[in-house]
Amino acid sequence: MIKVKLSTGTTIAYEEAGSGHPIVLLHGYCGSHRYWDEAMPLLAAQGRVIAPDLRGHGASSASEGVYTMEQLADDLAALLDELKLSRVNLIGHSLGGYIALAFADKYPERLLALGLAHSTSFPDGEAAQANRLKAADTIRTKGIAAFVDDLIPKLFADSSRTDKPELLRKAKEIGYETSADGAVGCALGMRERPDRGYVLEKLDLPILLLAGQLDGVIPPEKRFPVSKINVTAITLEGVAHMGMMEDPQAFAGAIGTFLEQKRVKDSV
Repeated sequence: MIKVKLSTGTTIAYEEAGSGHPIVLLHGYCGSHRYWDEAMPLLAAQGRVIAPDLRGHGASSASEGVYTMEQLADDLAALLDELKLSRVNLIGHSLGGYIALAFADKYPERLLALGLAHSTSFPDGEAAQANRLKAADTIRTKGIAAFVDDLIPKLFADSSRTDKPELLRKAKEIGYETSADGAVGCALGMRERPDRGYVLEKLDLPILLLAGQLDGVIPPEKRFPVSKINVTAITLEGVAHMGMMEDPQAFAGAIGTFLEQKRVKDSV
């Protein structure tokens, strides 16, 4: 685990493995770099993999207030500056996907490729916005553990809950490490994020949209918001919202194939 104080004022912890083409993995809400424990070694065969803990998550520092997606994208830009990385392949899971889109909107010149895993460019609807406020209230009144205990089972497929209870235990343990300020700040930040379909429309670099067949968080109609020649859309069978944990081989394989095809095209 490496920690670095960024120009944005926060301290970000991250893990890395492999060498070569930079691949940055952004975890989801109430997660950490540990979400990638199984997938990261597989992706390290493709390049230098960097997995940070987002502000307020894992071993990174927290602050009070709303964590906008733009602010979290600025954290990423500052981290890349510290690592002296001008351009990266960026893969974001769920909340990480929302941040990746904000980064693509603000810093498109710093991307080699963009991937959204179990995420969407659509904003929260009214019901989802109300649920963000409920989440923030639950965290403030009952604590992060109670919130995480309720959240995590909803992220996994029924078969995973039945046959792989150790995955849920691990995801909960990871979630407990999220600071209350971080969880509240991100809930409120996700609530106010805009529709970023236009970002996917205007980008001409390779884009991966990776969805879970059984995802109960991202419904089918929001998984593939654009269809263009530079967009690769893949559905992982038998997994829900946590493909990197439920089927890390298939998850990492889809990303690895996407990146390899991109490199082949670049070399032609």
